[in-house]
Amino acid sequence: MVAVHLKNVRKAFGPVEVLKGIDLTIEDGEFAVFVGPSGCGKSTLLRMICGLDEVSAGTVAIGGEIVNDVPPAKRGIAMVFQSYALYPHMTVAQNMGYALRLAGTDSAEIRLRVQTAAAVLRLDQLLERKPRELSGGQRQRVAIGRAIVRDPRLFLFDEPLSNLDAALRVDMRAEIAALKARLGSTMIYVTHDQIEAMTLADKIVVMNAGRIEQVGSPLDLYRAPANRFVAGFIGSPRMNFLPAVVGPDGRPVLPGGSCAPVEIDAGAGTSVTVGVRSEHLVSAAESEAGALFGLAHVVEHLGSDVFAHVHVDGVPDRVIVRMSGDRMVRAGEMLRFMPDPECLHVFDEAGSRLSQRANQRSAA
Repeated sequence: MVAVHLKNVRKAFGPVEVLKGIDLTIEDGEFAVFVGPSGCGKSTLLRMICGLDEVSAGTVAIGGEIVNDVPPAKRGIAMVFQSYALYPHMTVAQNMGYALRLAGTDSAEIRLRVQTAAAVLRLDQLLERKPRELSGGQRQRVAIGRAIVRDPRLFLFDEPLSNLDAALRVDMRAEIAALKARLGSTMIYVTHDQIEAMTLADKIVVMNAGRIEQVGSPLDLYRAPANRFVAGFIGSPRMNFLPAVVGPDGRPVLPGGSCAPVEIDAGAGTSVTVGVRSEHLVSAAESEAGALFGLAHVVEHLGSDVFAHVHVDGVPDRVIVRMSGDRMVRAGEMLRFMPDPECLHVFDEAGSRLSQRANQRSAA
């Protein structure tokens, strides 16, 4: 196992700066996930750690050694790509052992390593098959097995599940999580899918436009996002954002004139955004003061949960409310709901999170 240290890492392609000064430490044995929208620089950063792209400025250190000028083959890294990149004319065993054979490893050692990796990945009954005889999930396991047999210091995954259908993605997430538990190796995983990030990571690195927005555990980012970008990116469905203006008592005044039951450090008249997740909007009685209300435009019944997309006057985007699957809701129904005061997030006009002075259980 090794730690990875990035210090002021930058990458430019001509005049275009793709990475704008990345400082990050990934500890021994940690599973770190780089997540962010397409074009944010996460795959470029992974390729620089691997050595496939050169570093324009800054340093990349693996196991305490700066590797900026070390070729990929000598960094002790195994990388699993988005495409399986299997040789169609070779069997599973031959594909998994090919890199070792090129390195001149003894055939008995290759056979032992392949069989050991195949047992871990439940491929031991498929070793004589060709790639065309395998499912997508089995091919991805072979690609991972090809990395395992090299006994690398560090595993890198570049969106390895993006070519799989939804059911296989769920299965393979579980496979990768189990693999991490067995091997205990340092792993870095790139995805644009925040669900993969939440379910796999010890540490999530949220990236946007070539910069790191926030680093932390999945629950830290979910419960205490540093800014509006992180709040909107982490979590499914997305966080609801409600425009508001700070009143004279320090509480944001929501659309319709109700006050969010929280006090913040901002002057009266300041424009802010109140964020609240769908599960933190609870049903309110018609007589309850401060409730938000609107017509359900779209209703999604998902078995255990119901998601109602509600049009609230003064809110640009529809508000998503999560309810129990036992609740029968129809499109066109009027819904009233209150935000949980312990679970509100308030952001300034620049998108930064504002500190809260106190939580108030009641709204004016």
